[in-house]
Amino acid sequence: MAGVLRLPSGRLIRGRGLRRPLPAGPPPTVALYLLGHEPPPVAWESRWLRWPDFWLPSDRAATAEALREAWARAEVERVEVACAGGYGRTGTALACLAVLDGVPNREAVAYVREHYAARAVETLWQRRFVSRFGWPVC
Repeated sequence: MAGVLRLPSGRLIRGRGLRRPLPAGPPPTVALYLLGHEPPPVAWESRWLRWPDFWLPSDRAATAEALREAWARAEVERVEVACAGGYGRTGTALACLAVLDGVPNREAVAYVREHYAARAVETLWQRRFVSRFGWPVC
């Protein structure tokens, strides 16, 4: 399925850009929205993390907590991670989820680029965020 990342454990997480229409198929059970402004309301459970375009999340501890929750819930629920375009912030979050799933930090960006989108994780500081994700201070 387009936009769906299969993690090594088999968990599936859909990444997408909110500028594009919701893909066909069942809606997510829960979504994590990574935007510089509050997203519009949706019919499913969602969580918003303030994360300006091309930058890093405003609250790294809350981001780490939200990503851990999304990873855990993806075992049995449909999880969506989205930003405006679906590449930079979404790719960064997906790479962090890959780290939680056992992909080494130094390989997580390449994993997401191969299995989700070649343009995923757009900036040097987003790559650095992934390389340090999971340490005591994200």
